[in-house]
Amino acid sequence: MSFFQAFAAYRALDPAGWVGIYRHVPAGAGVVAAIAGLALLLVGGGRAFRVVAGPVGALAGFAWAPGVAEKLGVTGLDPQVAAGAAVALGVLGLGFPPGAVFFAFGLPAGLAVGGFVARSDFMIGFAPAFLLVGAASAFFHRYVACVAASMVGAWLLLIGLLAALHQVGGVVGAVTAQPWGVILAAALVAIAGSVFQLAVRPSPEEAERRQVETAIAKRKAADQTALEERWANYSAKKK
Repeated sequence: MSFFQAFAAYRALDPAGWVGIYRHVPAGAGVVAAIAGLALLLVGGGRAFRVVAGPVGALAGFAWAPGVAEKLGVTGLDPQVAAGAAVALGVLGLGFPPGAVFFAFGLPAGLAVGGFVARSDFMIGFAPAFLLVGAASAFFHRYVACVAASMVGAWLLLIGLLAALHQVGGVVGAVTAQPWGVILAAALVAIAGSVFQLAVRPSPEEAERRQVETAIAKRKAADQTALEERWANYSAKKK
């Protein structure tokens, strides 16, 4: 099974397939993924989200665009649709992060709701859910960015660790035998990362305000020091 076929598991409710993707990730890449996941958990929702939004948009396009195309009657072109959507949404995410958030949350929501109606009425279910969830996610971009970065970071961290430790077959095998347990662990890690970024780390606006205040304070201190030096020199000359 190719990596593309393994990734197709994310288009359906397939916990074993979601977790099993670690088998297609080399150990070295797993270490890199785990480190990247930890970084996303700590700082992914701040200014760094512009960098994160590109891959998030690309993953959303790669995972869900073929499902939408298939529902619309475009079949046999999954690799091309996935690649084209990944490139388009990846570029959109780098240039305009809320746009990637819109598609990353709108596409799966639309697919989920569209699955509850007849195939011929797919757009009746897909379009409203896609637009409403996507718009709401983009509007609450600051909060969604932290949550999205934490969700992606938690999953990368766990899948990366599983891939890196794959040679320790007994341990990894025991863990992955319960895919819902892995998903629950990822959810708990994602919640912790979201709380840390939203409640502990300052927002980008707050961080910028603090930087401005610090710069102003330093400028005032420098001006005060220069004024005192001028007065000292003036007094010394008078003596």
